[in-house]
Parts: sequence; C-alpha cells; structure tokens
Amino acid sequence: MAYHSFLLEPISCHAWNKDRTQIALCPNNHEVHIYKKDGTKWTKIHELKEHNGQVTGIDWAPDSNRIVTCGADRNAYVWTLKEGSWKPTLVILRINRAARCVKWSPKENKFAVGSSSRLISICYFEQENDWWVCKHIKKPIRSTILSLDWHPNNVLLAAGSCDFKCRVFSAYIKEVEEKPGPTPWGSKMPFGEVLFESGGSGDAAPSSGGGGGWVHSVCFSHSGNRLAWTSHDSTVSVAEGGKTGTVCSLSSETLPLLCVTFITENSLVAAGHDCYPMLYVYDGANASLTFGGKLDVPKQAASKDISARERFKNLDRRASETQSTDKDLNTLHKNSISQISMLEGGRNQCTKFCTTGMDGGMGIWDVKSLESAMKNLKIV
Repeated sequence: MAYHSFLLEPISCHAWNKDRTQIALCPNNHEVHIYKKDGTKWTKIHELKEHNGQVTGIDWAPDSNRIVTCGADRNAYVWTLKEGSWKPTLVILRINRAARCVKWSPKENKFAVGSSSRLISICYFEQENDWWVCKHIKKPIRSTILSLDWHPNNVLLAAGSCDFKCRVFSAYIKEVEEKPGPTPWGSKMPFGEVLFESGGSGDAAPSSGGGGGWVHSVCFSHSGNRLAWTSHDSTVSVAEGGKTGTVCSLSSETLPLLCVTFITENSLVAAGHDCYPMLYVYDGANASLTFGGKLDVPKQAASKDISARERFKNLDRRASETQSTDKDLNTLHKNSISQISMLEGGRNQCTKFCTTGMDGGMGIWDVKSLESAMKNLKIV
C-alpha cells in the first residue's frame, strides 16, 4: 500500500492516462489539475480552467488521449492536447441542471453524461458540422443520475440514480457504429431501450431486488455479463445477464458505500464512508454474494464489532473532546473514499487499484500484497 496526499481539499473525482504516469483530478472546485509522476513524487503540470461550476466528473480516453469533464455549470468539455497545452471544446448537453458524471465508451467514439435533469446525454462527434451533439435517454428515469458504466460492447450503458434504481440502457447510435449483436442482457437494442432494471420503487425503499436508497456506483465485469452496484443503505448487489430476475444483494453494518469495481470476474472491491476498501465475492454457480474481508481494517473496528449508529456516536464524542479525530483513524485514508479506479491488470485480473477521497489523498493498493498480509483473505 502507498499513499500520496495531493491537497488539503477533498478530491471530487479523478482519471488516469493510458500508461498511468499522469492523473487528472478535481480539488473540489471548478478546476482540473493534472499531475505527473516524477520518481516517487507527483508534480502538477497542467490546470484546466474552463468550467465555472464545480467539476463533478472526469474521464481520460486511453487511446485518443482526450479528456472529458462535466460540471455543475451544466456543461461538458472535451480537452485535446495541442502543442503542450490542453484545448477545450464545449459540448452542448441540453440540460437545465447540473451534470453529475461522465464516461467515455470503450471505443472512444462517444461518451455519456448523467445529470440532475433526470436524463442521460449520449454525445458523439458529427463530422459534417465539426461539433459534438447528443441524444437524450429520459424514460423511465425519475431522479438524478449518480453513476455510469459502459458495457464492453460499446452499446449498453449501466446507470445508477437517486430513484433507487440501477438500469441498463441501449445507447446504440446508428450514425457512429454498426448494429450490435445480441448479449445476455438482450438482443433488440434500439436507442434508449431498458434492458435491465433493479427492483424497488422511487416512492419507497424497495423490499427486494437489489437494495434501497440512492445508487452511488455501477460497474460491469470484464466480460460484461455481470453488473454490480452499491446503494446508500450499505448494500452491494450483483445481477447476471441472461438470468431474468437474478439479483444477489448483501447488506452490512458498514456506512454507505460510494464506489465499487470488479477486480476479477468473481471478486469486487467497494469503499465509502468507512474509509477503507472491502472485498466481496460473487459465486455465479450458487448465485450468492459473500463478504470477503476488510482491507486496511481500523483497529477500533477490529477490536469490537460495533454498529454504524454507535460508530457515529463515538465520532461525535471524540470530536467534542479532542477537536480532531485523525489520530483515531488507523486507516490509510482519513476520510471517505469516493472513487476507485483500475491501475494495473484491468477488471479481469486486477493487480493494483487506486482510491481517492475526501481527505485529498490517493491510495495505491497491491492486490497480491493485500492477499498475503490479510489473514484468511482470498481473491478469486
């Protein structure tokens, strides 16, 4: 494990370049800072300052080397590196509320932006007019889109939102790609088609079918046949394409989880307000999801099994007594983890992953080292 502190401010979002020598991050404001690795140190080499509202999403296309950002100013920009500096191109999203998240498609010929306007903008470049245009996916979304992830086929798009739903849409754009072949999620894929929707309702917390509360994070597996998501009720869920209605959910006593990713086809890592990553294992044969272990376990949590409510009470008590709780947190991160990204190996066999959080720091986690250091921890 390695830790680097970039800022005193929280890191809202981040993205890596292709060879993982540079990282773009937002210091909780309207700017994007790009750092380059210089030995063991990180040096700031660029500042992107086109947004006039907080930057809420960043994604860095590995092959085209373009960066896309979105923000609370309801805009998105595609940044291109020309003559040593990053040049922005405005993308008209046609939304009247904040953009919340953005993701390049695997082939990098389009990107998706989720917003508080209860819609998803699918953006692609129109060669004739030399500009970026978008199409909207609206129904049946009933609230803010918080997270997005593309299927490996470049067509299907998973979205998590504040209406307690995780959905898979078709984002097929006939102007930029060939007609897609069938997948376990479905064979007919007109634009905007809903191919999967988790159980539950926006009117009340769902009783089954994938947890309740806002869906903070969604992630397809390497094959695209499995989809995982985390909800605000501390639930992790996995759905498998081709098995209608098969959703495995696991609730825990942890605080809400804000991010999740597959590190193998059967293993997931999730993290959030508990300040450390956690391993979950999915058994496809028995359609079951189990807790694999806590990574970087805090001493106070290890010594006594306490509930989330008691943990909050203890934090309040310590804050009133000492004004600072940093010394009480024995985790790598000293505040909530808001994002996980792949560093080496990909989702089929991850060897290293990265976390950033509200403490302004970045954690680098070596999967093999974790496996050997943690008793009874087995990543499959």
